[in-house]
Amino acid sequence: MSDMDYNTFKVTAPVKLSDKSTTLFQDQEEKELEKKLKKVRKKLGKLQDTMYAHDKYAVLVCLQGMDTSGKDSLIREVFKDFNARGVEVQSFKVPTDLELGHDYLWRHYIALPQRGKFAVHNRTHYENVLVTRVHPQYILGENLPGINTVEDVNQAFWDKRFEQIKNFEKHLVENGTLIYKFFLHLSKDEQKNRLLRRLEKKEKNWKFSAGDLKERKLWDTYQTYYEDAINRTSTDKAPWYVIPADNKSAARLAVASILLETLSQYKDIQEPELDDKTKANLSAYKEQLENE
Repeated sequence: MSDMDYNTFKVTAPVKLSDKSTTLFQDQEEKELEKKLKKVRKKLGKLQDTMYAHDKYAVLVCLQGMDTSGKDSLIREVFKDFNARGVEVQSFKVPTDLELGHDYLWRHYIALPQRGKFAVHNRTHYENVLVTRVHPQYILGENLPGINTVEDVNQAFWDKRFEQIKNFEKHLVENGTLIYKFFLHLSKDEQKNRLLRRLEKKEKNWKFSAGDLKERKLWDTYQTYYEDAINRTSTDKAPWYVIPADNKSAARLAVASILLETLSQYKDIQEPELDDKTKANLSAYKEQLENE
């Protein structure tokens, strides 16, 4: 694990994204970063096994970021050493007709982790105050009472939605879910490079969509709304972390290290002990098996 203080990425006061660096560990070789990540994720995998046995806490990892910010590959690399039964990954795309038939948090609620497990959400309930804020016409598809035109989707609407999200997270935390929210902070230049690679490499072509370029033109608008969402909803119990994401290996190491360091502080997370009766009879059980 790096000796860096990862609390520097935690949002504890209003932030301005344009002042936040998108680069990290520039003085370290790629192989060194990968080596450090391997050590951290092994420890994280062992900790998850203990949490599974402990069965008291669930962990919700929320990943947000602009297109190409590296969410998919981060999930693959950070959680590689997890037991498959202990982690569930959900990617939220355009809502289906079924999902639109419920309130906007429903599809996120049913994807929450049970106690003892991790859930990693690639794009999250924050899409409902990000992409819909950039494109408020999408709200009309939710068929909400009193929302008949785009003009009805006003500041009071967003204020209420932010309050609903904070209450949603407060409820989860109070019932044993540990929430980590990571914004992968990518520079516009690096996004351009990654989009070009998608066009230039045949094996990456499938990731490219012409819509990516349309959304790229709205870069500044997205940054404004990301900044507002982060500042409004970073709390002590459900904090945001702004992770420099121009270097994928560095971003992965930062996320893994934050998870390991903070979860390790929960000293009550221990494997359960056997009851006294079972403990007292371990030798007898062993002898029974050996004499079969």
